[in-house]
Amino acid sequence: MFPKFYIFIFTLFITLTGLAQENSVIEISGKVTDQDKKEPLSEVSVQVKGTVSGTITNKDGFFTLRTKSKLPFTLVFTSIGFSARELEVKSLGSSLEVQMATQTVLGNAVVVTASRVPESILRSPVAIDKLDIRAIRETPAPSFYDALENVKGVQMTTSSLTFKVPNTRGFNIPNNFRFMQLVDGVDMQAATLGVPLGNAIGPTELDIQSVEITPGAASALYGMNAINGMANLITKDPFTSQGLSLYQKTGINHVDGIDHDPAILTETAIRFAKAFNNKFAFKVNFGYMQGTDWISNTRLDQNPNNLKSANPGFPALNGANNAAFDGWNKYGDDALAGSNLVSLSGLTIDGKPNQTLRVARTGYWEKDLVSPSVSNLKFDAALHYRLSEKLEVSYSYRYGKMDGVFQRGNKIRLNNVVVQNHHLQFKGSNFIIHGYVSLENTGDSYNLKPLADNMDLYSGGATDTKTPTSWGTKYKNALNAYANANGGALTSANLAAANAFARQQADAGRVEPGTAAFDQLKNTIIKINNWDIKSSSIPDAPATGGAALVQKSHLYHLEGQWDLSKQVKIFDLLIGGDGRIYEIIPDGNNFVDFSRPLDERNKPVEVNGKVPDSSNFGKNIYYKKFGGFVQVTKTFFDEKLKVFASLRADYNPEFKVEYTPRIAAVYTFKEHHNFRVTYQQGYRFPAIFEALSFVNNGRVRRVGSLPFINDGLGYLENSYTQQSVINYNAAVSAQGNTDAAALANRNLLVVANLPVARPEHIVSYEIGYKSVLLENRLIIDVDAYFNKYDGFLGQVQVYVPKGVTVGSDAAVLAMLDRNRDATAATATTAASNGQDRYRVYTNAKNVYHNYGSSLGVTYNFYRKYTIGGNVNFNKMKSNATDDIFVTGFNTPEWSTNLSFGNREIVKNIGFNIVWRWQDSFLWESPLVTGGIDAFNTIDAQVSFRIPKAFTTIKVGGANLLNHRYIQYAGGPTLGGLYYVAITLDGLLR
Repeated sequence: MFPKFYIFIFTLFITLTGLAQENSVIEISGKVTDQDKKEPLSEVSVQVKGTVSGTITNKDGFFTLRTKSKLPFTLVFTSIGFSARELEVKSLGSSLEVQMATQTVLGNAVVVTASRVPESILRSPVAIDKLDIRAIRETPAPSFYDALENVKGVQMTTSSLTFKVPNTRGFNIPNNFRFMQLVDGVDMQAATLGVPLGNAIGPTELDIQSVEITPGAASALYGMNAINGMANLITKDPFTSQGLSLYQKTGINHVDGIDHDPAILTETAIRFAKAFNNKFAFKVNFGYMQGTDWISNTRLDQNPNNLKSANPGFPALNGANNAAFDGWNKYGDDALAGSNLVSLSGLTIDGKPNQTLRVARTGYWEKDLVSPSVSNLKFDAALHYRLSEKLEVSYSYRYGKMDGVFQRGNKIRLNNVVVQNHHLQFKGSNFIIHGYVSLENTGDSYNLKPLADNMDLYSGGATDTKTPTSWGTKYKNALNAYANANGGALTSANLAAANAFARQQADAGRVEPGTAAFDQLKNTIIKINNWDIKSSSIPDAPATGGAALVQKSHLYHLEGQWDLSKQVKIFDLLIGGDGRIYEIIPDGNNFVDFSRPLDERNKPVEVNGKVPDSSNFGKNIYYKKFGGFVQVTKTFFDEKLKVFASLRADYNPEFKVEYTPRIAAVYTFKEHHNFRVTYQQGYRFPAIFEALSFVNNGRVRRVGSLPFINDGLGYLENSYTQQSVINYNAAVSAQGNTDAAALANRNLLVVANLPVARPEHIVSYEIGYKSVLLENRLIIDVDAYFNKYDGFLGQVQVYVPKGVTVGSDAAVLAMLDRNRDATAATATTAASNGQDRYRVYTNAKNVYHNYGSSLGVTYNFYRKYTIGGNVNFNKMKSNATDDIFVTGFNTPEWSTNLSFGNREIVKNIGFNIVWRWQDSFLWESPLVTGGIDAFNTIDAQVSFRIPKAFTTIKVGGANLLNHRYIQYAGGPTLGGLYYVAITLDGLLR
């Protein structure tokens, strides 16, 4: 696959090179000055309109441009902080004198993301915001990526210092499948991890040129990953941004010492770019960050004793005495999913025989399982060559290596994750063709859930009551021993103390944090890529079990677009298409070769009874999708009305072809008032992990949504829902936990009947208004949307009775907690084959509606003083019936931020202050569900510029008042971060 991809790219290169036209060279020179100050302007971009030809002014404002364009042609002059200017050159003669006017606010910015062609942000067919390089320099946020949180409509989820994910318009998750991140046209999503890594492997602070954010569906032009919106990160062009630049930031976090001692954070970046004769240019970037991560240590219980998954019949176990405690940031104590729960039956409590207690394993806190030290290494380089006036070819290589923590179905410690991109692009005046390869390797990463499970199992015994050394047996014996020593019986009065004693006795011998034995066992387990642990049912599994996350993949992507507007003439026409192939290397644990028999998928391939390669788990897995679009744009009524219509088709061999239309209109009233209305649809194919995973984690297998995975397992058609099994066991336990009670309560069991997976679908309606008023000093931007989601993809846990059919007596008995594994008949109970548990990616059965609105205002009210802000409202309509899983809207109903600043309050000194607030909301996920408190923060910075030394010094702080808060359930507690950043820009030009 890899060589064929590059053979195709090489053939394309030869073909396009042959199309380059040669004409005679003419030379244009001139000087650009500030209209107000009459001072020369350096680094002004001078571009021949409609070509790739251009240059920049030197430190004295002079430029010389050699071009093969024929007279007349138009020069476009652009510079940050100044209004763009166009100048028609009709003849050769004296040197040009060009003056540029200061532009206080960017109301007339040009964007490319909304329609894939340059257009005024005021007349974009959808909501879009842009952070240009000036806004990035002036933000008080610690990085340009953190500054995205202040953009209208954006909700940021911070899993780690190195891992942050934006989202818009609801249904937020830390590993956001629905929000696309591009860097110079390259998708930043790590294929098998399923997470966008724009801040981890994307541009450094020195190379970012601008960021465009499109909230809401963008699938009509960008395909299946952009159903919730996208961020387009655009880097600096080495032709127009040359020289040596240096960046050094030093900061401090954990200043209150609560989660960790105060810690130093450092970030270094270097950029060098050079152009030669306006023909060849290159750039090189290096960045390195290290620090102490935010700590996830919320000790709330998501399984309080009043729930049926705990022990509601025994109020003595309420609160801190809960025997089925399931902590937000604790692993190995999973009581809600039942993977770390043991049912102790046959107890006599308060004189009542045959009572059952549900007891969770003790588990380990997240802070004891991960190191807080994180680092992020970035490197990228690019070569650009202009084959002609209208054709430029470029090759770029990007390398990112990172540590951190992120949350999927479980918490993952990322350690030495490496992602590499090779990108080749041909850019003409009316077309772009580019292809890239992305290589992913998860390095030394590991999953916290199997780590905690296996540490408990190996050092503390099995989570059952089958043997004298089982943890459940030790716990039950200790309960009875305590009863005998304290009045001869278990009662409500001594039940809490008895459980505390029993846990202490059962945990005797298990490894404890802070000991050498703990560290040794942990270091052993995180290096093993088999999450099963040796037992009578799995005799060939590792003795300690494993937790390593070994995922490797290749992504091949080819894409092109062609603007045929000049050929068609009666309307603007843009066509494009793309193809993508994912190649996943099976590791036998997360991804497997499904062509192999079920019992061999997790084992290395044998040849003649031997294993020649322990890393070979079968044939590579391929997941493909292809798409194309056509977009027509037409203006009416002296260009006051602009109408957009597009249609995209996408095909994945696992599904039928899906079509995504978009229709939009923008009407400009009296030049300044722009009204828009948009209708569009979008689809999303399941991401790699959603489609193809096959993970055995805590004896609950996570399986992808593709229907062939169900073959031989039966979870789609032969399973019960998790909640119904919990309700059923609670009722049976209350009635003595007998087989008769079980059969009498069979009506509580609900057959899941999971649907065969299909793509997620959205229908979106949007209206908006944008205006620049008061001589370009006031910007108003408002939008409102209504979305309908059908086939929402999520996870549901189901229980499959082994070897029998749901509805039968045997299936009903198999759902008892005591029949988790196969059990033999006793004098009072029937034999059972036991049960299997699966967490399945599937579609929701309900249709979901959400709606909202955003208002953004920026006002330059006096000289260079600017005040701005936005307010955002998002809400999901509730449904009359519960679904098979919680969809997790995970978005505050209200959020807002306000900013106040002056980029030059006195000469070369500026400041900016941002206040941000968001409402409380409910966070729902398969790992943790709980309430998120409202919070507010203040960020501020003061910048000092020293032009003669090419230096800017920024002193600032994020969350100045160190207000401790979390952004999602299970996430880290964020606090203040205070920094000094020094930038030297434009050396060696």
